[in-house]
Amino acid sequence: MSSFRKFRKRAGTALATIPLLAGGLVALAATAAPPAAAVDNGQARTPQMGFNNWNSTHCRAEFNEAMAEGIADTFVSQGLKNAGYTYVNIDDCWALPSRDASGNLVPDPVRFPHGIKAVADYVHSKGLKFGLYSSAGTKTCDVQGFPGGLGHEQQDANLWASWGVDYLKYDNCNNSGVDAQQRYKAMGDALKTATRATGRPILYSICEWGSNQPWTWAPNVGNSWRTTGDISDNWSSMISIAHQNQSLAPYAGPGGWNDPDMLEVGNGGMTDTEYRTHFSLWSQMAAPLLIGSDLRSASASTLAILKNTDVIAVDQDALGKQGTVVSNSGGLVVMSKPLADGGRSVTLTNENTSARTISTTVKDIGIGGASSYALKDLWSKATSTTKNAISASVPAHGTVMFRVTPGSPVPPPTGVNQLSDLPWTSAVGGWGPVERDRSNGEQAAGDGHTLTIGGVTYAKGLGTHAPSDISYYLGGSCSTLGVDVGVDDEVTNNGSVVFQIWRDSTLVADSGLRTAADPPKHLTADLKGGTKLRLVVTDGGDGINFDHADWADAKLACGHGPSAGTHDISDLTWESATNGWGPVEKDRSNGEQAAGDGTPLTINGTVYAKGLGTHAPSSVAYYLGGTCSSLTTAVGVDDEVTTKGSVDFQIWRDSTLVAESGTLTSADAAKQLTADVTGAMEVRLVVTDAGDGIDYDHADWAGPRLTCA
Repeated sequence: MSSFRKFRKRAGTALATIPLLAGGLVALAATAAPPAAAVDNGQARTPQMGFNNWNSTHCRAEFNEAMAEGIADTFVSQGLKNAGYTYVNIDDCWALPSRDASGNLVPDPVRFPHGIKAVADYVHSKGLKFGLYSSAGTKTCDVQGFPGGLGHEQQDANLWASWGVDYLKYDNCNNSGVDAQQRYKAMGDALKTATRATGRPILYSICEWGSNQPWTWAPNVGNSWRTTGDISDNWSSMISIAHQNQSLAPYAGPGGWNDPDMLEVGNGGMTDTEYRTHFSLWSQMAAPLLIGSDLRSASASTLAILKNTDVIAVDQDALGKQGTVVSNSGGLVVMSKPLADGGRSVTLTNENTSARTISTTVKDIGIGGASSYALKDLWSKATSTTKNAISASVPAHGTVMFRVTPGSPVPPPTGVNQLSDLPWTSAVGGWGPVERDRSNGEQAAGDGHTLTIGGVTYAKGLGTHAPSDISYYLGGSCSTLGVDVGVDDEVTNNGSVVFQIWRDSTLVADSGLRTAADPPKHLTADLKGGTKLRLVVTDGGDGINFDHADWADAKLACGHGPSAGTHDISDLTWESATNGWGPVEKDRSNGEQAAGDGTPLTINGTVYAKGLGTHAPSSVAYYLGGTCSSLTTAVGVDDEVTTKGSVDFQIWRDSTLVAESGTLTSADAAKQLTADVTGAMEVRLVVTDAGDGIDYDHADWAGPRLTCA
């Protein structure tokens, strides 16, 4: 009901409202508390769906027993029950202005001549559920001031349970300045007691208007909590409320939902295009869907919007994630919502007054790993496929809504891959998006910093915030993952988390508790035969909401290494090759900058037919896949530089230095190196300048031979 506005106007009381940032986003406190655990009453495992009369009737005489029962009839006859709508809820003005001699609430005998229990019984007879309204104050919010529940919590809860009430909307008016958490917890406890006594569970909808950031404490009290003031039946009100609710995604989940207020669809103040945006955004935000129009006289277009089962399925998705904004520029807003089947729902919303094209990509919305993706427009029902791009022409104040479903996934390429370079199949962060090659930062995409754990910086990796879950498709082709993990330094002395690596349904590595005071910890995970890799971060349980967690230098080894036998390295395909002057050359010296301009590899007069010609600084990497055992090679400065040049040759097995030449100059004979590469995923051949300042460091890996099983 219009509790928030009416109470402020009537009482003239300065209520605390939600501070807004530019664009209408909720301004959360810098030290916002973490999401509380969901209340364990078995209710609202998906957002509640139903009807509430207030938006269409307020306290007018037409609000009565006949209307409530007529709505139940319409739920059945118009297919709304089959679409998922369950609750028929009545709002304020159902009671007499005073309690009886025993202190009990009394139904208005004019509006409800047969009493509330009779209405509840009728609704139940249709296979539906019944809800009613009260306020956490001495009086309700209507100007007539019907009795509120403050100080009568257990008495009222017991009465409602005896009537067969399944749902309570509990408003915030006339609260006498009593602490909000105290008032709402008192009723929550009373409902639990009534449920235990009668066996009737009651869904608890907290209507606190967002005044005291209920998202931080209401999840362990009730099943939903209003995040804003009341909605009005116009575009500016609806879209402003959407903005306020969008930033609160981390606090929603099965059993507890952010509630941006009831639906205005069908009340006449917006166009059907705007109502489709309204319904799309509420579903994308996993909000309760409570119809606020009189369904008995609803138009065909209104019913078509309210019964769009594809859109409803997004709202009711079992994963229970609220969608988040992935881009917002110039009134063009893209939201992405993870779905239980591994796909995403995507809304492209045009808040402007003329048509615009809105575009995003599969990568931007947080999925990947497939060669193609099925797109279904949930309003037009058109289907298509895409490899990456998602785009649509969107009318003024309109929304195009897609369901994006991955096709056959593609495993990572052979070699050692940085996870941040690979497409994930899904990625969900606890606060803002998962970031590639930067820390979590805040909620906006790309607002993080260089990944840093205990003072150690990393160029590559994933930055996230607990609780988070990132999945990659492996297809049985990968063998190991090596990664450094820890709490990012951007949170100073706060935060504690646990990192877990899962191969399919098996936990294969666990960091134990890591805090901001800890250095990086290296984890190695055996992924052989795994189809799916999951990187999970859980909160360490300290109640501090600064759990910025880094997966740093995360290297995934996939595919088979060289075949059994002894190989000339110059005959193999390298993973990567960087060079200080021109390209790395196969079977010839470095020469100058042009490819192929070198001469036969020659070190102190000895000529070699096979090898690599480089120029310091250089690095050449080969994928071994754990199948090789040893590498032997001669090294030295090539004779083409005559008397100049000095270098140092190094052989690295994964991250371990296993052989080094020391400084070699053009005057030195070739030096033989032997390196144990047993079990290595990767071998790197590195040449560094020896520090003489002479830029003629032409370095030869001469006759290198790799033995593999």
